[in-house]
Amino acid sequence: MFLPHYIPPTGYHNGLRSPFATAQGKVAELRLELNSGGKKDKNHAAKKIALKKIVANMTMSNNDMVALFPDIVGCMQIPSLEIKKMCFLFLVNYARMKPEVALKALPTLEEDMHDTNPLVRALALRTMSYIHVREFVEATVPPTKQLLRDADPYVRKTAAFCVAKLYDHDKHLVEASDLIDRLNAMLRDDNPTVVASALASLMDIWERSDAIKLTIDYGNASKMVQILPDCSEWGQTYILEALMSYVPQESSEALLLAERISPRLSHSNSAVVLTCIRVILYLMNYIADQKQISLLCRKLSPPLVTLLAKGPEVQYLALRNALLILQRRPEVLRNDIRVFFCKYNDPIYVKVTKLELIFMLATEKNIDEVLTELREYATEIDVHFVRKSVRAIGKLAIKIEPAARQCINTLLELVATKVTYIVQEATVVIRNIFRKYPNQYESIISTLCENLDSLDEPEAKSAMIWVIGQYASRIENSDVLLEDFLYSFADEPVEVQLALLTATVKLFIQRPTKGQELVPKVLKWATEDTDNPDLRDRGYMYWRLLSSDMETAKAVVMGEKPAITAESEKLDPVTLEEMCLNVGTLATVYLKPVQQVFRSARPRKLIDSPALQKHTLPTANGLDGQKSLSTFGMEGQPAVRPQGNGDLAAAVDAADEFFAGVGNQQMAHMNINGQDDGFGGSPTVGRGDMQYVVNQNAPEQAYHPTSGQGANGDLLMIAPLVTKRALSISSSTWPVFWNRRYVWLWMNKEDVQSAPRDSEAGGKKSVVL
Repeated sequence: MFLPHYIPPTGYHNGLRSPFATAQGKVAELRLELNSGGKKDKNHAAKKIALKKIVANMTMSNNDMVALFPDIVGCMQIPSLEIKKMCFLFLVNYARMKPEVALKALPTLEEDMHDTNPLVRALALRTMSYIHVREFVEATVPPTKQLLRDADPYVRKTAAFCVAKLYDHDKHLVEASDLIDRLNAMLRDDNPTVVASALASLMDIWERSDAIKLTIDYGNASKMVQILPDCSEWGQTYILEALMSYVPQESSEALLLAERISPRLSHSNSAVVLTCIRVILYLMNYIADQKQISLLCRKLSPPLVTLLAKGPEVQYLALRNALLILQRRPEVLRNDIRVFFCKYNDPIYVKVTKLELIFMLATEKNIDEVLTELREYATEIDVHFVRKSVRAIGKLAIKIEPAARQCINTLLELVATKVTYIVQEATVVIRNIFRKYPNQYESIISTLCENLDSLDEPEAKSAMIWVIGQYASRIENSDVLLEDFLYSFADEPVEVQLALLTATVKLFIQRPTKGQELVPKVLKWATEDTDNPDLRDRGYMYWRLLSSDMETAKAVVMGEKPAITAESEKLDPVTLEEMCLNVGTLATVYLKPVQQVFRSARPRKLIDSPALQKHTLPTANGLDGQKSLSTFGMEGQPAVRPQGNGDLAAAVDAADEFFAGVGNQQMAHMNINGQDDGFGGSPTVGRGDMQYVVNQNAPEQAYHPTSGQGANGDLLMIAPLVTKRALSISSSTWPVFWNRRYVWLWMNKEDVQSAPRDSEAGGKKSVVL
């Protein structure tokens, strides 16, 4: 019996059409449409439809469209602006993939630059400047010079932007030509839009070049401000941005310029408003009259408040900038706290930022209103927002001392709700309140102890354990409470284990009879049963303290704590000064220096001049009032700071400089090969005036730098220690610099003599001093 056999058409495999054949079929169909129409299609409607389909596929990253390149180049000569736009878009997208085919379009582009239609001239120039192909970049320079003097302002504006684009492609080519000088001459153009475009282009080139210096005197700055009302909204932004390069030489100049640009604060475009605020904040640094500064600050409040009526994204930008402005100029928004109260439909990121502003604007006068609002926030559904609200109440107790009792009462009301996450957050902030006001509000400890079962987060547990340890003498059953926490010591995070270790030692110091059984057990866990170096180090330190002198141990462990302030979250003065020069940029959203957000960005700083009010700057006091951790207890010695970017040699030099001042007599007391006679076998280095406790961490790989680092030899990083016989050192005067994890020895290689290791811990080889 004859059975017919189905033969699939070409391009099918196993009855399915292959993707390659599908793509090739689509390209063939589009090519057919692109070449159809003929003389009857006078408006080129078929070609326009085909080009729209090609652009749609190109937008969807369909690289198969590159096969149509020769057909597209053929369509570029059609005298239709709509067709040229789509063809040029195709050319920009695929020119780098097929540069040899793209070069065929170069004569057409050069011919279009002489077209009578200014839109075609500008379009052709813009297209050429976008193509990052060597031949196109070099061919763009001559027509750009010509079109910078074009009769049409739109073409001149486009040519001005093209100079910046060419500089991005090949900076040496532009610097070798006179394009930058021609661009600078365009600042005297009659058209405000052209001037704004030239300024924007010059600013962009200045950002990318270290060889170009942008200087604006008062006369030019005044002319720029004069044309502001005639520019478009983005032109105004470019001009205001350029004014940041103007350095006032007299206070009156800065004040007059600030007054002249202040009408831009009422603009509808948020970019214009924020850029204007940035320029006014910048000019305030050069104004001597404090009354005038106060008046300008009052002018900055309404535009910031107005921005809160826009969409959530613009609101968030305005709020982040307000946080920055308030740190530099607290008088701004001083009486506008109500506008920052959260609305029910605000996104969470807006609500959290508003909370920060409410905290910054809260004073003794408005604390009742603020606490009522925060109390309401603490009953919302969003757990993250509730936590932030509870924490804000605790921070207000620290910030405003007369309102501390009122804030604590609000916290106790929230604790009474028995909501787990509220109780835990309240416990954390109450710990900070105790740090701020010791021996004042102990009556609330009993309320906290009633909610111990609600604590399951590490931070809340650590806070409660701190309270128990700090006030062990006033909590009758403090040993029982600590023992309950110690039951799960091995399973707790390191944060809780550290808190338990310290609290147990505090209990023993304050109530020896009740803590004498817990302390040895906890110290044994901390020094023998843990792999965490921080916990083990602290355990050995407490062990050594308790075995040597109880009075010293009490002075160290129960010593007066540094005062807690509410200012800890403020930016450091150097960062604050730089950030105020970048208001309205993405860097202010992160509140990070601009180079941390954009690595290639040029850092901004205030330029010195006779009008600069140096005594009012955030960095006026410099770092004189801030002692680094490394200088505590060693006044007169140079600070040893870790060096960034792998600058190891500089770190070695700094360490050498420090230890050179320690003195040979003290260094001689560093008995590297001293015998171990300490309590519990805790290893130490030195038995004289200076003692170094050596860590017993798991050994880590030693770092052997290349030769040439340091004047006296190589820097060796010795792994943490277990025995004392692995190394012997010929000289007792070599400096030793240690921290929690590593012992650093600066010595010559020939001074290090190998010795047999006589112990291994847990199967791991160890090295010892």
